Amino acid sequence: MGTLWSGGKIYTLEKEGSQVEAVYVKNGYIIATGSYKYLVEAYKEDIEELHDLKGKTMIPGLVDSHLHLIGHGEKLTRLDFSKTTSSKEILESIKDRVKDITPGSWIIGEGWNENQLEDQKILHKAELDEVARDHPLLLKRICRHASIANSKALELANITGDTPDPAGGVIVRDEQNEPTGYLLDQAQELLFEIAPSLTQQELEYVLETSIKDCYQKGLVGAHSEDLAYYGSLDNTLTAFHRVLTKGFKFRTHLLVHHLVVDEFHKKQRSLGNYGEFGAMKIFADGALGGRTALLSFPYKDDPTTSGVAIHSKAELVDLIVKARSYKMEVAVHVIGDLAFEWILDVIEEYPPLKGQHDRLIHAQILRNDLIKKAKQLPIILDIQPRFVASDFPWVTERIGEEYMETCYAWKTLLQEGIQCAGGSDAPIEPVDPLLGIYAAVTRTSIYDDSGKSYYPEQKLSVYEAVELFTKGSAYATHHSHNRGMIKQGYTADFTVFDQDIFELPHEELLNATVELTIVDNEIMYKR
Repeated sequence: MGTLWSGGKIYTLEKEGSQVEAVYVKNGYIIATGSYKYLVEAYKEDIEELHDLKGKTMIPGLVDSHLHLIGHGEKLTRLDFSKTTSSKEILESIKDRVKDITPGSWIIGEGWNENQLEDQKILHKAELDEVARDHPLLLKRICRHASIANSKALELANITGDTPDPAGGVIVRDEQNEPTGYLLDQAQELLFEIAPSLTQQELEYVLETSIKDCYQKGLVGAHSEDLAYYGSLDNTLTAFHRVLTKGFKFRTHLLVHHLVVDEFHKKQRSLGNYGEFGAMKIFADGALGGRTALLSFPYKDDPTTSGVAIHSKAELVDLIVKARSYKMEVAVHVIGDLAFEWILDVIEEYPPLKGQHDRLIHAQILRNDLIKKAKQLPIILDIQPRFVASDFPWVTERIGEEYMETCYAWKTLLQEGIQCAGGSDAPIEPVDPLLGIYAAVTRTSIYDDSGKSYYPEQKLSVYEAVELFTKGSAYATHHSHNRGMIKQGYTADFTVFDQDIFELPHEELLNATVELTIVDNEIMYKR
């Protein structure tokens, strides 16, 4: 027996503005769409349930194309500094946490960003020592490509003035060559290796917490990268399997980090009906916040550096050749233009199998020649529109105005015919897809109250922005044939808003509220 959805605006996304009156669903799939009268007459013997949308707006279910599900759950359950506006407030929060935990316990915080602090300060270990001298303290920057630690944590990790910078990382030092507590990219691993891992129970709890929050934001699924960070591959896979097979219907696509790819292929893996595995994940460079994104030119605000290569070009070749040996696509974190160039060169020499495509994640700092080359290769760009809101205006000072024309150039990429998907990179950015849609459409900054639009020629329409989180995410995982639209044969995954986001004035988009999140025709969230 089936279900009929009707009584509201139903946008199919088959083309811009396309609407139907009703959708008939059976066994989790869309059987037919059309007028209410036609579907009632055609399927009257099989309609068991009627869902009246009561004037609300239904669209295909939103899917985040790049985040870290467990990391997002950690952020929800830890000290969260993503909205903090002063370094003093960070220190006060740590001081309060010290009062509530046993001596010697680790304190881990998430999401600090010096660009949104009034004094734009990166805290020194000495300041952290004053509020948490007896507790190892690790505070991860919003980009997760940099962290700060106190003396206790550095001591446990054996990080001293004599410790060499690891490959692909930097231990920031003072004039006396002493570590300041600020660690960039791979240098963080020295701390991550000794910080306590989540227990199996904690892993499952934060994953459940994360998915519940995604439901509330209208997400029916996500593409996540978590498999190399939580003690062991088995622990993490077990957590996903248990959560996804006990009632959490959430379309989950997991990337496989290159550090665990050999182990991954030694065993049969299953995530149940709502999970699947995807490309091999590689990090080519760092992030703009810590000036570790790999550029072909010096940073404008620090000409002593052009960023950090996580791997040499020869090492990238070896990694991609390994992926091809497993018949895998690759998904590469690449922010700087030189890192992007290296990856394009390697993919051109070692392309994926016919019918496959590689995924380049972030793709923020580009050049015209790179865009032209990207068009010729089997790739999709996995972009995060919310980065515009978080990175402007400071990114212009960091990169230089003369290089910005083809940076964060979402409209140009679409006009050039390059396939793109939309994600949040949570916990780095908020997981709410409406924030990403809003940023793509308005290109305004969270640090600028003037309402100024940064590079407005790169604005997307609401339709184009929604496509990123629906059809784009489906394309990225080879599901264009059954996800991302409200169409016969497609999965019955829907997001329902209280207002028509396609007709709202752009400045009012964030006033829209998720009413229902539906996966496999089951309501997973109701406001």
